[in-house]
Amino acid sequence: MRKRLFATVLCILATTLTACAQQHLRDSLAKAVDELAYHPDSVHLRLKKAAWNVELKQWEYAKDEYDRVLKLDPDNPAALYYRAFVNQQLGRYNFSRLDYEHMLRIVPGNFNALLGLALLNDRSQHKTEAMDQINRLVELFPDSAIAYACRAGMERDRGMLELAEYDYTRALLLDPDNSDYLLSRADVYLLLNRRREAKDDLDRLVDNGMSRGELSEFYKRLKRLK
Repeated sequence: MRKRLFATVLCILATTLTACAQQHLRDSLAKAVDELAYHPDSVHLRLKKAAWNVELKQWEYAKDEYDRVLKLDPDNPAALYYRAFVNQQLGRYNFSRLDYEHMLRIVPGNFNALLGLALLNDRSQHKTEAMDQINRLVELFPDSAIAYACRAGMERDRGMLELAEYDYTRALLLDPDNSDYLLSRADVYLLLNRRREAKDDLDRLVDNGMSRGELSEFYKRLKRLK
């Protein structure tokens, strides 16, 4: 009974905190709208308002703001990057790609734009371009755990499991306690029937604070391996 009551209290608290956070975002958005009424051509204020729209997942409103910013400042890197992201959320992949490419002309070799473009191409089934771009990203940023982990994810999806294991290991050398990378590598080890390595990663996750309940499906897969 006490456990159930405690869980109920936690649920109510989480719901209250979420509602408070949402209200704070809406209040901040309302303030930005009021400020824009006095300074309609302010790029800074429009970017600020668009950021609140993104936080609230108001994708169309955010896109409209980024459109306005880019009319005022056609080469604004922040507006190009975030409009590319928003267009992805709206399923407008071709427009998103154009924004990433525009940004890369302005800021060649930008990490976020290169990563965004690679992930976009992978998501929209431009698989060859995606792999070429993620390979370039790793070459340009060999000390980035994110670059290795994203390439590993693409390799895993393509059935290139040995390469995926290598890249997740490289990512973990750079970011040793990243639970997402550990869980992903454990998944790859399970697919490769490498039981001992998979168990080591899962046990390491438990040691790092993740509950066995959260990992129950992975441990069930582990038991099925001979």
